[in-house]
Amino acid sequence: MNTSSTAADLVARSNRLGSDPKVTNYAGGNTSAKGTDIDPVTGEPVELLWVKGSGGDLGTLTEKGLAVLRLDRMRALVDVYPGIEREDEMVAAFDYCLHGKGGAAPSIDTAMHGLVDAAHVDHLHPDAGIAIATAADGEELTAKIFGDKVVWVPWRRPGFQLGLDIAAIKAQNPQAIGTILGGHGITAWGDTSEEAERNSLWIIDTAQAYIDANGAAEPFGGVRDGFAALPEAERRAKAAALAATIRGLASTDKPMVGHFTDSDVVLDFLASEKAPALAALGTSCPDHFLRTKVKPLILDLPADASVEDSIARLKELHAEYRADYQAYYDAHATADSPAIRGADPLIVLVPGVGMFSYGANKQTARVAGEFYVNAINVMRGAEALSTYAPISDAEKFRIEYWALEEAKLQRMPKPKTHQGRIAFVTGAASGIGKAIATRLAAEGACVVVADLDLEKAQAAAAELGGTDVAIGVAANVADAAGVQAAIDATLLAFGGIDLVVNNAGLSLSKPLLETTEKDWDLQHDVMAKGSFLVSKAAAKALIEQKLGGDVIYISSKNSVFAGPNNIAYSATKADQAHQVRLLAVELGEHGVRVNGINPDGVVRGSGIFAAGWGANRAATYGVKEEDLGQFYANRTILKREVVPENVADAVYVLTGPELSRTTGLHVPVDSGVAAAFLR
Repeated sequence: MNTSSTAADLVARSNRLGSDPKVTNYAGGNTSAKGTDIDPVTGEPVELLWVKGSGGDLGTLTEKGLAVLRLDRMRALVDVYPGIEREDEMVAAFDYCLHGKGGAAPSIDTAMHGLVDAAHVDHLHPDAGIAIATAADGEELTAKIFGDKVVWVPWRRPGFQLGLDIAAIKAQNPQAIGTILGGHGITAWGDTSEEAERNSLWIIDTAQAYIDANGAAEPFGGVRDGFAALPEAERRAKAAALAATIRGLASTDKPMVGHFTDSDVVLDFLASEKAPALAALGTSCPDHFLRTKVKPLILDLPADASVEDSIARLKELHAEYRADYQAYYDAHATADSPAIRGADPLIVLVPGVGMFSYGANKQTARVAGEFYVNAINVMRGAEALSTYAPISDAEKFRIEYWALEEAKLQRMPKPKTHQGRIAFVTGAASGIGKAIATRLAAEGACVVVADLDLEKAQAAAAELGGTDVAIGVAANVADAAGVQAAIDATLLAFGGIDLVVNNAGLSLSKPLLETTEKDWDLQHDVMAKGSFLVSKAAAKALIEQKLGGDVIYISSKNSVFAGPNNIAYSATKADQAHQVRLLAVELGEHGVRVNGINPDGVVRGSGIFAAGWGANRAATYGVKEEDLGQFYANRTILKREVVPENVADAVYVLTGPELSRTTGLHVPVDSGVAAAFLR
């Protein structure tokens, strides 16, 4: 079989397996295929192993994500294997087995695939399989459920020795199609790609069918009085009220992005009698606890506990969690262990409300939550048939603080300047706001595109990427309830808020005698009052998080420059400009910086200018509307037109690390208008 067909078939199988949540979780498991290709040096056929590389995801795997090794050299490593105490050295040895440039970096599981005498091998983490693997009598259950077709393998940390163990089992059990790996997952094989996939699915389906037919009706016990799920609107309101506090606690060591889940799986588990005890046992599969930490923080109050009581208790439990995690680290760390990576929980469970999960970015936070749902499913299956018995804390520590895991973390790319920050931008469906949202997303921020028009907000957010990057929300900034709803949506989507850009605005160009009271009120409602309402709603979360933050006002050159025929607009911009100074003083003690930007003449791409302001200003100055941008540019010192991206650049700089000691500043972005110089 040639390279293209072997690799293509492997990728297709991997994508099918990886896209089915019953089969494996995100970035979990690996697959392989053996075949021949022509060695370009000798012109002779050479046996190769194609295997999913380190850190890849089966569901989205491409050929670039495969590691390609010479099978003869990989198997020859058996002759130089120095024993289990030094098995980690074998990962570096894989580099000497690569074919050509070798593709992706080989993972720790490469030995499992190369040493097993089968053309195609799957290693997966299905909930049903791990349920058997983590049952107290998992070995007996394996024999009862599968007969001699599937063989039990006692827990062993992934590595070269595990590959040798499975290879020996395959050789000693020619009738077997796979294994249950104690505390971990499953491995299956076949002579063809189709057979390996069929065997993998048979093991998973057979395990699930046995659990369904023979498992206890209530594996988690009955429902605890007072711990049942709150009605949806009530629980989501409570989740929003708790989100900033919990995110602040989870970010004690380093800032985290959050994700909220209130699925039935989570709510039913939290309502159950066994939830506290099972949660305390922690997860078992390495893929689970590497992303969820060894165990979650679970609130021990009923669903109807007040927000105030819940916050007070969460803070107590967080202190206990940190002390417990430090004790876990101290109990198992050795002289050469990596430094502790932080003692905050990654999973926080609130009965009646749901689960908050955390990570360095939104995808990591979301995936952590998905993994804990997997863990709940595993616990349910194990408890249905037996008793859930995860691997020991000592073994968890050996993997969590594994030198190879630390090396993988060190290889991760340096985060962008705004990674981990959550931005809320008003009027962001077009013009300056959209440019700001685009720049912040490009710098790693999670962005909430807030706009009066929900459909346009969602469309603009979609342009920035999926919901791990941006969401669109409706926000009439002149309506306090609407603003609070938009901030709540931000808290539920990303766990908190760090960066607020008051950009929403409109303008009516009229002389004093033609400016109506309605005109005045409209402009002040949207910009002066709207900025106040947004800043007030966001400030509550910013203060509660204790992570500092940024508030940016997109004011205007007109806040200090007296131009003709715009009394309402310029007055409200002056209001915004002074809000910057006032809030800089008030919020500074909480580490929140408040700064302003004074643009001018942003004609191209501007929603305000397109809505009639441009025509009015052109008439005022006696120029054609299409020449207005150049007119503004010609009257500046730099003679350069200002575009929305220039304003976005200023937001990036003001909210980035370089100006961390700057607050109360107004930055002109006007190409130089001497009459608007700040004095």
